[in-house]
Amino acid sequence: MSRVAMVTGGTRGIGRAIVERLKNDGFKVAAGYAGNEEAAKGCSDELGVMIVKGNVGDFADCKRAVAEVEAELGPIDVLVNNAGITRDAMLHKMTFEQWNEVIFVNLASIFNMSRQVIEGMRERGYGRIINVSSINGQKGQMGQTNYSAAKAGVIGFSKALAQETASKGITVNTVAPGYIDTEMMSTIPQQVLDRIVGGIPVGRLGKAEEIAACVAFLAREDASFITGATLTVNGGQYMAG
Repeated sequence: MSRVAMVTGGTRGIGRAIVERLKNDGFKVAAGYAGNEEAAKGCSDELGVMIVKGNVGDFADCKRAVAEVEAELGPIDVLVNNAGITRDAMLHKMTFEQWNEVIFVNLASIFNMSRQVIEGMRERGYGRIINVSSINGQKGQMGQTNYSAAKAGVIGFSKALAQETASKGITVNTVAPGYIDTEMMSTIPQQVLDRIVGGIPVGRLGKAEEIAACVAFLAREDASFITGATLTVNGGQYMAG
């Protein structure tokens, strides 16, 4: 019987690549999204996966979304917390709303979603929780105190939960992408993009499919001895010890 995976922020960019890879690997997949109906419909039609709309920053909405997925596909075995946003500004100009929105969507969401599935995973003695952080949660980035704080928090959350669940057949790991060639990067001026690529030892942006391959590896049943780990995927731009 196919295992069930849910991917938040799963209808565009890195999330969609993860959804497609897990579907191809034999999972029954649900892709979460916040509001882009066109992208969600395209994901559903083209990949043949369930889509579920919701706000990952809202605990009650996460509970509702998970219940919908489990009612249609079955208990969630693999949770990929991928949803994220940016609201960039230097701290001396950052508003409370910019800070709060990023913290809720990028960090509180990890609790909101994981809390919905953790009891079931413990009861069944199996689970994979994979949290998507960022190179900027490891090294920091000017203009992103909110984003860097949230993504660093994802790593700490994963390490703590990994210790709680290691004896229950549940692994909790983090994937920390560097700069990936997605729609978000297309808005960056060429001069800035050239400077970014110049700082990446492999000499290019990453591909969404490369992040998906890392997530797929951690989602496998035979990745059971890896937990509390942070898989750094950034072309050598930041080499974490």
